[in-house]
Amino acid sequence: MDIKQNLQHIKERITTICQEKKRNPEDVKIIAVTKYVSTETAIQAVSAGVQHIGENRPEGLATKYEALPEGITWHFIGSLQTRKVKEILPFVDCIHSLDRASLAKEIQKRADRVIDCMVQVNVSGEESKHGISPQELLSFIESMKEYPSIRIVGLMTMAPFTDDQNLLHTVFASMKTLQQEVQDKQFSFAPCTELSMGMSNDYEIAVQEGATFVRIGTSLVGKEF
Repeated sequence: MDIKQNLQHIKERITTICQEKKRNPEDVKIIAVTKYVSTETAIQAVSAGVQHIGENRPEGLATKYEALPEGITWHFIGSLQTRKVKEILPFVDCIHSLDRASLAKEIQKRADRVIDCMVQVNVSGEESKHGISPQELLSFIESMKEYPSIRIVGLMTMAPFTDDQNLLHTVFASMKTLQQEVQDKQFSFAPCTELSMGMSNDYEIAVQEGATFVRIGTSLVGKEF
């Protein structure tokens, strides 16, 4: 697999979409999801120009962090168990899956610096998905003022795995609306400037609807295990 070529193709698609939507392509950052690839492949991704790495498991995160060069921005993008918080905090720059008060309390307890977090929102309402409901979002974010070591930099969602483009547009547009609602509150602890949404199968639609981070695995680095 030619990761450099894949990265170039994805960047070109993002640039084209941003031009159509009158957005700055530099406002959309590509996270290489390395859950299903080896540390060697992750190193190749960085050599190809990847600057953001996303991991779903504490074990994979620690292993790759130690092997990859400095200067990478590390994202924890998977569901996070409270008891695993202490294992990932030394390595991560941003947690994309804050979805409950107990997790916020543990991050606050363990953090030795301010941690950038995104609140995971279950916009689609699927029972299989983690996340705060849209109705609970504002009150949940407001409660985060009790945790000075947490900064809410944005929102994250996982869209349904579907070929229904109209549904995907609806889900992602709803996230953009929610983000704007949070921004309008002007919380000092929750600037909420970022939208983490879109994966290999739907990142183009996500960018059309305002994504600032897209989380791409298979289409960028492949799948080895």
